Amino acid sequence: MVQPVAENINFPSEEEKILNLWKELDCFRECLKQSKNRPRYTFYDGPPFATGLPHYGHILAGTIKDIVTRFAHQSGFHVDRRFGWDCHGLPVEYEIDKTIGIKGPEDVAKMGIAEYNKQCRGIVMRYAGEWEISVQRLGRWIDFRNDYKTLYPWFMETVWWVFKQLYDKGLVYRGVKVMPFSTACNTPLSNFESNQNYKDVQDPSVIVTFPLEEDNSVALVAWTTTPWTLPSNLSVCVNPDMQYVKLQDNASSQVFILMEARLSALFKAESEYTILERFPGSALKGKKYKPLFNYFEKCKENGAFRVLVDDYVREEEGTGVVHQAPYFGADDYRICMEYKVIQKDSPPVCPVDASGCFTAEVTDFAGQYVKDADKNIIKKLKECGRLVYSGTYKHNYPFCWRSDTPLIYKAVPSWFIRVEHMVDKLLANNEQCYWVPEFVREKRFGNWLKEARDWAVSRNRYWGTPIPLWVSEDFEEVVCIGSVDELAALTGVKVSDLHRESVDGLTIPSRCGKGVLHRVPEVFDCWFESGSMPYAQVHYPFENRKEFEDTFPADFIAEGIDQTRGWFYTLLVLSTALFGKPPFKNVIVNGLVLASDGQKMSKRKKNYPDPSEIVNSYGADALRLYLINSPVVRAENLRFKEEGVRDVLKDVFLPWYNAYRFLIQNVIKLQKEEGINFKYNEASVKESDNIMDKWIVSFTQSLIHFFKVEMDAYRLYTVVPRLVKFVDMLTNWYVRTNRRRLKGENGTEDCIMALETLFSVLFSMCRLMAPFTPFITEIMYQNLRHLIDPQSIQDKDTGSIHYLMLPSVRESLIDKQIERAVSQMQSVIELGRVIRDRKTIPVKYPLKEVVVIHQDPEALKAIQSLEKYILEELNVRQLTVSTDKDKYGIRLRAEPDHMVLGKRLKGAFKSVMGAIKELTNEQLENFQSTGSIVVEGHELHEEDLRLMYTFDQNHGTASQYEAHSDAQVLVLLDVTPDQSMVDEGVAREVINRIQKLRKKGNLVPTDEITVFYKCKPVGDYLDTVVKGHTEFILATIKAPIKPYPVPASLDVIIQEKTQLKGSELDLTLTRGVSSVKVPLSGPACCFINLKVLDSGSEQAGVVLLENPKGDNRLDVHKLQRAVSTIFGLQKKEMVMFDGKTKITSKSDLFKITGKLLQVTPGAVPAGAVNNNSIFCPYINLHLLNARPQECQKGVTGTLLLENPVGQNGLTYRGLLHETTKVFGLRGRRLKLYLDESKTEEVTEDTPLKTLSTKILYVHVVPTTSD
Repeated sequence: MVQPVAENINFPSEEEKILNLWKELDCFRECLKQSKNRPRYTFYDGPPFATGLPHYGHILAGTIKDIVTRFAHQSGFHVDRRFGWDCHGLPVEYEIDKTIGIKGPEDVAKMGIAEYNKQCRGIVMRYAGEWEISVQRLGRWIDFRNDYKTLYPWFMETVWWVFKQLYDKGLVYRGVKVMPFSTACNTPLSNFESNQNYKDVQDPSVIVTFPLEEDNSVALVAWTTTPWTLPSNLSVCVNPDMQYVKLQDNASSQVFILMEARLSALFKAESEYTILERFPGSALKGKKYKPLFNYFEKCKENGAFRVLVDDYVREEEGTGVVHQAPYFGADDYRICMEYKVIQKDSPPVCPVDASGCFTAEVTDFAGQYVKDADKNIIKKLKECGRLVYSGTYKHNYPFCWRSDTPLIYKAVPSWFIRVEHMVDKLLANNEQCYWVPEFVREKRFGNWLKEARDWAVSRNRYWGTPIPLWVSEDFEEVVCIGSVDELAALTGVKVSDLHRESVDGLTIPSRCGKGVLHRVPEVFDCWFESGSMPYAQVHYPFENRKEFEDTFPADFIAEGIDQTRGWFYTLLVLSTALFGKPPFKNVIVNGLVLASDGQKMSKRKKNYPDPSEIVNSYGADALRLYLINSPVVRAENLRFKEEGVRDVLKDVFLPWYNAYRFLIQNVIKLQKEEGINFKYNEASVKESDNIMDKWIVSFTQSLIHFFKVEMDAYRLYTVVPRLVKFVDMLTNWYVRTNRRRLKGENGTEDCIMALETLFSVLFSMCRLMAPFTPFITEIMYQNLRHLIDPQSIQDKDTGSIHYLMLPSVRESLIDKQIERAVSQMQSVIELGRVIRDRKTIPVKYPLKEVVVIHQDPEALKAIQSLEKYILEELNVRQLTVSTDKDKYGIRLRAEPDHMVLGKRLKGAFKSVMGAIKELTNEQLENFQSTGSIVVEGHELHEEDLRLMYTFDQNHGTASQYEAHSDAQVLVLLDVTPDQSMVDEGVAREVINRIQKLRKKGNLVPTDEITVFYKCKPVGDYLDTVVKGHTEFILATIKAPIKPYPVPASLDVIIQEKTQLKGSELDLTLTRGVSSVKVPLSGPACCFINLKVLDSGSEQAGVVLLENPKGDNRLDVHKLQRAVSTIFGLQKKEMVMFDGKTKITSKSDLFKITGKLLQVTPGAVPAGAVNNNSIFCPYINLHLLNARPQECQKGVTGTLLLENPVGQNGLTYRGLLHETTKVFGLRGRRLKLYLDESKTEEVTEDTPLKTLSTKILYVHVVPTTSD
């Protein structure tokens, strides 16, 4: 049974109840069970680390994934959603190193790898419980029970298989490469890892001298921001094609060589130096210079300490002379290799250990961390006279994404996957993927792929999947292992775990007589594992081979834009290398969530609100919708603002909830007052003739069509704004303009039609919004489902909104003409409201006329068809439409856009602005239609001018009307004051105070009340207005309004004094029945007219279907008995007809109330007879001072003065007796009055015929017990 809806709602606590419901019903697994035989939709979840708590980036990506996979399920697919965990790598090791004080590899060696990895395993799932709670609290449905972890042996085995496939294809090699290196984590990083965390930093900036051996008085000068690399200098490089100069510093008399284009690096003015000679850079090639330090002087034998040339040297920065430390810079390494300064087999000049400290070779700075050594190196250079300049330089520098410490570039031996040779294949496969937004594919990701470099997949670490390579000491013999069984076959040992402590000790006998092969010490980069997850999560190819191959590539993935150089990249590289195809078909890329000040969110700075606090304050749905309805879904950045989440509640959820509450209120009211049990059946609903019903139904169907098209294209950024707009259309337009119909004020039939429309729209909306806001839709659905006709339900299980499929588009209900008409009506109303706001005339105060001017007669016709709503919403008396603005003295004027034109026209702006003001109405009308105009020789367009309507001050309408317009329509409001309208406005103010007081008293529309009022001073303006508008107020508030005093016998609900128009208004609301609610214009009770056709004779009469109102309601069986008794037909079989339709036991009598039924022995009556007025004279009764008895509740009733027509006339005593029966007051003495104040009593002398159609007020005479 449908339950009443509370006025206020606490969304977070209601969401908690829904979580319990989902848990109780096991909804997620039930969904999977229901869909198991449907087509598969494959989704990959990128694995997060569980070493930290979820942040807004995780929540955003998780919400996108949840929306798309829920939509896929509700579109008829089976969607497995497995949660994954990234368990290996730097994030875990870094935490352990901090916790137990690990400084470098020596500390791990002392502890032992087994113990170190045990420590890592201990924290790897530290926050898994919090993750699960957080993800579920946010409404995301994903399988935690059937998860995958990168530490599972079966996952690691597939990673080995992937690597072996690459090895067998010749894509794996070992090489030395200068790579980004994290000294905090003692390991190299891949290029895409190093690109994840750039910061603006101040670094040292020095210029040093390199005196030429041929002439010590002449020195090359080189610039660097890494002084710590200078001890490892082996050469300098110049651009062979650029112009260089030898010059004398006029201040110091020193002679320097540098690029002519870079003189500004050393000198501020030409007067500071004298150029001695000019020559190309190629002239310097091969010249020898004096080393800065003598640590690696022996390298001179291999050609070190001379000038090399390469065109990578640029004229944008530095001195045009670049110092080369080949083992600390990629270009340095390349050039020195090219000139054979270093060779592959030569001992590396790399005096920095894994922790970033100088080794013993650099005697002056041994043991110092390189960045700390900068200042000591600069000091030493100054002492030696080699320092020309020292300062600081601000630039963008890479930091370790895990430890947040500066990276260095360092040569390390690594294992690589060849990528550069397959760039074209990567680009081709990327073209097959559908990216949202599309520009990410072409620009950010495409550009990254074009520059793809071989991928260093090895890490000199411990907690990870070991690289499955067993090698001889000279690396000449290499065996790659691809499975646990293969390892067992070659080593004779079967292992159950694949971590280093389990496999490092295993050896393989050499097939080439090289003794035994040992495993290389490195482990995989954790990005290699996450890139392998499509295969490893299902233990492919060892298990689930067919299932995987049938569903690869994935239909959908989603992550942040930072993953274009991370997970998206590694997925594509591996799938291209393994299978030659892309790993996914569709991908949504989200932007980054930043703090409100635009900075990166930082726990240390505490510059963002805790996600759990936001959810506890506003609910998960509000957070989800805020994130999804933002630029972040278009891969742009979002500045997170708490007030944005709050606004979702205020602007979307509360209006939507109130529309739902209003529906339920009126369904309950219909049941209570009319006895009609509302049930919705889409198949049997009649099409409404009401234009607003047609509009909202059409608008809904258009939305469903748009929703499906855009969601199929993964464009969440177009869908969500339309859904939010739809809430506005439903609440602020449909419900607002149909409140009276929905309350039943236009009759029961129309009320049911409006309720059916509102129900169908809300039900459709709940299904559409369910993927986006799973909680509020479930809250509403759990109540709405009780209003659905069980016979209309097609789904097997309807226990949750998330079991239901999305609604189908019903094209036949889409009427674009009506949608356009209502849109035009809305423009008129909104423009009119702007005018009222501008003139500070509240809508409560009626105005005489609204004039709508439009050039299109069809548009005016559409606007006129909705006149009723325009008059009501703008509270005006008359609507006038016209195509002739001249009639009202309206002309166009133009305002220039000062900023745009000022910037473009510069000096000519003043004269053009003057000419713009002189443009005629005809010129501007032409500009309005063509979009361009020439003014003072300058062509202006729509973006340059703003057109406005103004009144011709010489025209008589200038003071009468106020105007406002948009691009299509012009609206004029007659704002001249009128006293009667002002009075009505004040009466509306009184109504507003009464309705607010009702709300304060926690009353609902079905609560019967009486309003008592008093105005001070009595007889003043306010008092006069209330007395003069009593009927108007009563008709609106649907409760009697009476002057003070308040009878002591009444139950006071609430009382309040307020100021209005200089008077005091004292209002009291009392509970109950001191007066009729509305003057009755017919019988208080539902009735049916009857015409009995029997043996050639006719009788006419009436049967009351209830009495008192709402009680003793008749069904068809009771109606038949009543007809037999009234017309004396007890021994005859008679049949009743509504027109030619036979009345059966299933007929709903209350849908035909007021109609004529014909009663015959069985024959269908010859013709239908229409008659809605009651056949018999009647009186209405209203009980004044007592409650009805005998289990009855109604206080109004009806008595027939005769029945059948002309028979059984009621006497005075019969009137008293029947009245006691109606209200269950048998044995009580009654008095009947013609007025509520009991001044005119009905007595035996009162002719009863004169009472027909009147209300009699029933007073129960108190007894001594009372």
